[in-house]
Amino acid sequence: MTSPLQPHPRPLRSVLYVPGSNHRAVEKARTLPCDAVILDLEDAVAPEAKIEARDTVASALKAGGFGSRFVAVRFNRPEGDWGREDLKTLAPLSPDAVLLPKVETPDEIHSAARDLFNAGASDRTVLWAMMETPWGILNASAIAASHKRLHGFVMGTSDLTRELHAVHRPDRLPLLFSLGQCLLAARAHGLSILDGVHLDLNDEAGFAAACQQAADMGFDGKTLIHPKTIAAANQAFSPSPAMLEQARKTVEAWKVARSEGRGLVVLDGRLVEELHVREAERLLALEKLIREKSAA
Repeated sequence: MTSPLQPHPRPLRSVLYVPGSNHRAVEKARTLPCDAVILDLEDAVAPEAKIEARDTVASALKAGGFGSRFVAVRFNRPEGDWGREDLKTLAPLSPDAVLLPKVETPDEIHSAARDLFNAGASDRTVLWAMMETPWGILNASAIAASHKRLHGFVMGTSDLTRELHAVHRPDRLPLLFSLGQCLLAARAHGLSILDGVHLDLNDEAGFAAACQQAADMGFDGKTLIHPKTIAAANQAFSPSPAMLEQARKTVEAWKVARSEGRGLVVLDGRLVEELHVREAERLLALEKLIREKSAA
């Protein structure tokens, strides 16, 4: 059975975490070439700065100015005082998404959706779920199917590596099952899915390899912790010129074959089926969205 849903209709190649307590970083985020920002109230903010960070994010949402960038806010855990106040203060300001940390069960998504509604969030505010614990990974399919307001998974690979007692490796072998499990669940239920952060900012080759690995697996983009990595992420998760040229040839060859009543297409010595045409159309549509965003 194929999913009736599709991932969010916008590029999400580069998604930058911005500490809510850093006024300067929040201001700068409005000018960066990233596809999305996550204004962070959780891990990136020290306990003594939580209230100030919430106020800064509230002011940023009221002021706007983020252009075509998708704006998400990562709340603190809802069962704590900080999380409840995050919801009360920020949900009515209707960010594009609320990112929930450490999601482990469908009930958490249902509860968050209900809380958003009760707090006065508009229908345009969707939910994203951080997938960063063993229970979350094991329940990925049930979480993905839990609620229409859930639109995306964000991999929390740093926390997950720690909870698995695994080690950080260049090939990310200890995480491949978890990444694949969440990717399958996201695609089965029409969610967007973002890869986790790369912690070593001086490891440009390793970052590029991780981006390429995630793009090859099928992820929509990567979460980032520094603006200097945006360009590499945008490149890795954009269709290459060669891919786009092949996609155009595939679509055109399929159109010609259909107009001539042929059900079989051979292009450059390879059989083309409808599934190849659908993927080619997806790449061309993504490239169009990227161009439109760049022009905005």
